[in-house]
Amino acid sequence: MAALAVPALASAGGAPSVYMEELTSPELQARIDAGATTVLVPIGGTEQSGPHIVLGKHNVRAHILAGRIAQRLGNATVAPVIAYVPEGSIAPPAGHMRFAGTLSIPEAAFESILESTARSLCQHGVRDVFFLGDHGGYQKSEEKAAARVSAKGSCRAHALPDYYQATQAGYVADLKRRGHGDAEIGLHAGLADTSLSLALDPAGVRSGLLAAGAKAGPNGGVRGDPSRASAELGQLGVARIVDASVAAIRAATGTKNPSKQP
Repeated sequence: MAALAVPALASAGGAPSVYMEELTSPELQARIDAGATTVLVPIGGTEQSGPHIVLGKHNVRAHILAGRIAQRLGNATVAPVIAYVPEGSIAPPAGHMRFAGTLSIPEAAFESILESTARSLCQHGVRDVFFLGDHGGYQKSEEKAAARVSAKGSCRAHALPDYYQATQAGYVADLKRRGHGDAEIGLHAGLADTSLSLALDPAGVRSGLLAAGAKAGPNGGVRGDPSRASAELGQLGVARIVDASVAAIRAATGTKNPSKQP
């Protein structure tokens, strides 16, 4: 699914791809040498989202959004998505681990992955690495890993809370202005979450099961009511995430809006 979204981003205006995975090593090094010294590390997760959203929701979302943020920045590239994240106790299973398909790793292992990823990037001229976490459960781990990387002094790593908080504040406010209440907006796989997926990866939503998602409730892995979810509502969240992230990254790096991608 993620791969289907990449060509449109890569070919827009004939610009080279912002995704590291689509570049050769010399191509990436040339871009770094030309000033593209910021790398975004999208962090997803593999977890249940009720009967109506695919397990890879966070991974696809983080991949696409990071690409759009990088395009807007003009001096950034996007690392591969980190899809293995802490999701709670495996045995006995807790939280999302109660449902088939959810994958969980220990927090220490996750933080080590983040730290090593950033240090690898810094080894070849990257100056700033930003962790873009699409899930609320590991935000503190992002901060810990970023602090350890920055303490070593070779480059700076940043947790980017603005990316996640945009869906918790501004996006929710937008939905409320359109007449949706907290119970419908929800915390997981409800109106807000499902609408974001419809806007970014409609193939990942089983539209015929939105009513089933509404009936599932917390025992079925859903907190909210996705019945009235739409791509149009999701685009409100997309705009919030991209705008907030771009502004925060520019503020952290002291850069302005460049005219084009290096």
